[in-house]
Amino acid sequence: MHADSHKRLAALALGAVGVVYGDIGTSPLYTIKEIFGEPGIATAPQNVLGALSLIFWSLIVVVSVKYLLFIMRADNKGEGGIVALMALAQRSARSRPRTVATIAILGLFGAALFYGDGVITPAMSVLSAVEGLEVAAPSLAHWVVPITLLVIVTLFALQKHGTERIGAVFGPVCAIWFLSLAALGVYGIVQEPSVLRAVSPVYAVDFFVHNRMQAFFALGAVVLAVTGTEALYADMGHFGKRPIQGAWFTLVLPALVLNYFGQGALVMLHPETVANPFYHLVPRALLYPMIALATIATVIASQAVISGAFSMTREAMQLGYMPRMRVVHTSRNMSGQIYVPWINRMLMMLVVGAVIGFRSSDNLGAAYGIAVTGTMVITTLLALVVARFRWGWRWPTIVLVGAGLLVVDLGFFSANATKIASGGWFPLALGLCVFVLMTTWRRGRALVARTIRQGGVALAPFLQSLAEHPPRTVPGTAIFMTADPEQVPNSMLHNLKHNKVLHERNVLLTVEMLDTPSADADERIDLHDLGHGMYRLQLRYGFDEDPDVPATLLQCGAVGATFDLMDTTFFLSRETVVSGDHDGGMATWRDRLFAFLSRNTMTATAFFRIPGNRLIELGAHVEI
Repeated sequence: MHADSHKRLAALALGAVGVVYGDIGTSPLYTIKEIFGEPGIATAPQNVLGALSLIFWSLIVVVSVKYLLFIMRADNKGEGGIVALMALAQRSARSRPRTVATIAILGLFGAALFYGDGVITPAMSVLSAVEGLEVAAPSLAHWVVPITLLVIVTLFALQKHGTERIGAVFGPVCAIWFLSLAALGVYGIVQEPSVLRAVSPVYAVDFFVHNRMQAFFALGAVVLAVTGTEALYADMGHFGKRPIQGAWFTLVLPALVLNYFGQGALVMLHPETVANPFYHLVPRALLYPMIALATIATVIASQAVISGAFSMTREAMQLGYMPRMRVVHTSRNMSGQIYVPWINRMLMMLVVGAVIGFRSSDNLGAAYGIAVTGTMVITTLLALVVARFRWGWRWPTIVLVGAGLLVVDLGFFSANATKIASGGWFPLALGLCVFVLMTTWRRGRALVARTIRQGGVALAPFLQSLAEHPPRTVPGTAIFMTADPEQVPNSMLHNLKHNKVLHERNVLLTVEMLDTPSADADERIDLHDLGHGMYRLQLRYGFDEDPDVPATLLQCGAVGATFDLMDTTFFLSRETVVSGDHDGGMATWRDRLFAFLSRNTMTATAFFRIPGNRLIELGAHVEI
């Protein structure tokens, strides 16, 4: 490998340390204390070794084996994340309609749970960092929640400025954080080297043998050590597999293991420090600098989750699972750096509410794991679908690999399910609300399309009637936007009915969103001459692209058509949705929810960047 390649790989790995591993990197702030916060788990040396062994092997099995070696193979043209995986799984099982429908339900619920994670992560991480003040000066305990709220509100207020400038320091700051974790870990291990015995899985088995049900409940806290693993997969398209894998094995994994073992050594020597072993491990003189560094690290971890929520929202919009919203690009160089104002406001209000409602990381610990483990289970199931139908794995292999991974995932999920009443309901409720919203929007759009199709006019006989009875024509080009290329757009019918004319050139334009991140050059534009001055044009975009219809029209010269936008008029039907009583429709409350979303969604013309001075909109009522 050339020197330039080494430098580029190192730079990407450093960037991955800041963006990808911020969430999992802040887990040492609270994992150990949450494990021993469970009733019945004593801080006896055998229990400490057992807990450390569970953490160590969770990092190996879940992160190293499952995500880095298995899940990251299931890339959608280089992109990852649960929405991209859902699209890939659906494409892989396209010949099985029932399987595709099940995949959609799983994928949407997994995506909905990710929003719950997006609320809990900033609240949990920042609270855990600021709680170091209680160790440094117990009299400052009443300032923990106000300072946490100040940090969180500032974080969300800065989102509109983008992460391009501060993103450059994410990697170096997180590298310092991980080196600090490693140094603290070594400091603790030196005081009690016998803690290294926890590398043996025997201690994990003994932990279950001696503690039984209490050990099962403790799994709900052990999983906190692997929170953030979805970021490995979701950010794969930004950094690539090798930098993410290299950063994990050379820096992140060693630093985490050393720190956890250092905390364990401290608890073995001084059981009373279990209330906050991370900060008790820090030398007194370095306590305030470490609180500041931890707060910055948790802000970076929160930024990664917030940015992930923005990206997933855009993907869901493009695939038709969410109403159109305004998306702001915050970087001229990185198309993936976006800001969605509505999502930012909602997340900020929910995170502030979580901090005020739960008030401590101990209380939030019960709410944290359920969303993470639910998404992990769904990711495994979707990846197994890809392995079976896309990679051609045989059923025995699927069963063997699936059983091994799902035993771990379902064990974590079941342990967290026991904490639903004490806080786990919060992300589940959030996820359920988002799931209902996405499925209602998807179903509502399908009902609108069905209603329009039932009352529409087929294109073939319409073209024949035009040939037999040609209308008057006027100079220029008219583009009629339609979702169904086999039907006459309502806007064209209204134009003929009221104006009694057509343009010299009439284009039926359909914009299709693909289940891949981007459209290939040869599939972007598809133009057909229908005769009599009529053309059918299909423009295709991937779910990670922003559809810009005017810009793409200027590229149509490659397929034999040129457009002068100053001589082109766009015609579009704007449907006003009203609730009705139809067989096969939705419940009345969902009809009303869809109608509300339709009224408040971003207009199609703004979404497709149609210039307002070249647009004629025709309204229509659609009853669903």
